Amino acid sequence: MNANDAIAISLSFKKVIFGIKPTNWHVMNNIPPLIISTCLNEYQTIRSWNPLRTQTSMKLSGKIVLITGGARRVGRHIALDLAKQGAHIAMTYQTSEREANQTVSAIRKIGVRAAAFYTNVSWEADVQSTVHQVLQKFKRIDVLINNAANFLRVPFSQLTGKDFDDSINVNLKGPYLFCGAVGKVMLKQKRGKIINMADWAGLRPYKNYIPYCVSKGGVITLTKALAKSLAPYVQVNAILPGAILLPKGFNRKERETIIRETPLKKIGSPDDIAQAVQFLIEGSDFITGVLLPVDGGRLIT
Repeated sequence: MNANDAIAISLSFKKVIFGIKPTNWHVMNNIPPLIISTCLNEYQTIRSWNPLRTQTSMKLSGKIVLITGGARRVGRHIALDLAKQGAHIAMTYQTSEREANQTVSAIRKIGVRAAAFYTNVSWEADVQSTVHQVLQKFKRIDVLINNAANFLRVPFSQLTGKDFDDSINVNLKGPYLFCGAVGKVMLKQKRGKIINMADWAGLRPYKNYIPYCVSKGGVITLTKALAKSLAPYVQVNAILPGAILLPKGFNRKERETIIRETPLKKIGSPDDIAQAVQFLIEGSDFITGVLLPVDGGRLIT
């Protein structure tokens, strides 16, 4: 095979790759089998490459995750689960400094970086300061999880304006402020994921929890609006937990009622939420604006 034949074969493979019928196959009769095999392997490699294919789904290893309210309860479980997947964890706390330090220590023992930042999530200056500190320490933010919340039980006859403010400020204004600050960072990075903790009660309200349910309904709307505003670079989704860790004050009868009304006939665990978070991060980069119920089926009853 001379130089002209080699050029002809090269052009033929390029034409095959781009769907054009080759006209020089007759030359291949004189090519040694090893060369043909090598060319075919190269051809298969090139053909499998798609210049229009988007980058692979985000993987947690080495990523920076900011979790509000990550010191205890479900937030702690999420933080530890993601750390076990190799993520570095930044978390906020307000009244749980001791628990935050314990969680940070537990995460560091896993072998990744961790830090806790005091933050009143309803104060814009605090939120901006925390985001700035996280960027100084970790250089970027790949994932934001808005988990900080309160769960205030107030009968209708006892409701006050303060009850409404207390729920809205933490449960809705907090995610709004963090999404605004971190969303801008992620747009500059041209990649990021935001996961908001809503509640299935944002769609089907509980009795005696009006401010709480209103605040979580707002988180649902915020999630959908942000998914549009931050596309195509940032995916924004919400998890709608059902009964996971019941608050103090729930008696045995109330617990039994919840189990009876749940199609899967059990109370969920924090691991159920942590696994849902991991799925929304690593499962696909083609999911945004989604409300993911993790409620044992309560929403369909």
